[in-house]
Amino acid sequence: MNELQPQTLYVVATPIGNLDDMTFRAVRVLQGADAIAAEDTRHTGRLLQHFQITTPQISYHDRNRRARLGELLERLLGGDAIALVSDAGMPGISDPGYELVKACIERGIEVVPIPGASAVITALAAAGLPTDRFGFEGFLAVKGKDRRDRLNSLQNETRTLIFYEAPHRLQQTLQDLMELWGEDRHIVLARELTKLHEEFWRGTLGDAIAHYNSRVPKGEFTLVVAGTPKAEALTLSEVQLKAELKKLLKGGMTRSQASRQLAQTTTHSRRQIYQLALELPD
Repeated sequence: MNELQPQTLYVVATPIGNLDDMTFRAVRVLQGADAIAAEDTRHTGRLLQHFQITTPQISYHDRNRRARLGELLERLLGGDAIALVSDAGMPGISDPGYELVKACIERGIEVVPIPGASAVITALAAAGLPTDRFGFEGFLAVKGKDRRDRLNSLQNETRTLIFYEAPHRLQQTLQDLMELWGEDRHIVLARELTKLHEEFWRGTLGDAIAHYNSRVPKGEFTLVVAGTPKAEALTLSEVQLKAELKKLLKGGMTRSQASRQLAQTTTHSRRQIYQLALELPD
């Protein structure tokens, strides 16, 4: 593919730190697009300057996404090829890119991913924790109650869990994790990934709190936390399982989705739980 296709949104991954991680394909797409929808035009401008890319930018971020969405769709439907980028990594992960992708799909506009660096996968690959099953939770809520409620709901999750966290909230998040999940749960804190001061810290939640009590956290963090051991997963009675299923179904999940989630946090199989779900009234 040497030329970009019209009426196409290209979702382009950009480096999360080290500019050498930019792919040849990403450079070619950014050079050939009619416009680049960027989360921060100043930040992306430095990237474009480094690779001598002169394609005009359009700002598209969380604060203006509603106003910009219509404009971008109109240009795409008019025949433009537009590249979507975030400040770093793959667009659509913890940023408003998802809404543009969804809107394009609904209108029959082609969406083409241009893969590259991702903090989630980069941290997980080097963490040394199980990678066969994992869940990405993004940024936890800022409010303490909302954050703790979410962590409570994940307490019996057996998959490896990945979070993003800002340095000024790291110590409080670690404290919440330890109080709810126990001080012996293993965690890996990945800091400044692919940058000059990249660091992986590995240990327990208790050790992590002691470590960061003696130093000020700096840089953006990706937290990789071990899931609860399967032996510690919940064993629920049939009545309890049905009660949990009702809650999830009331929240908007399908029977299949609810069964899958409960199978991840209990000792019961997905098939067993799904059979119980079929017994519940619509």
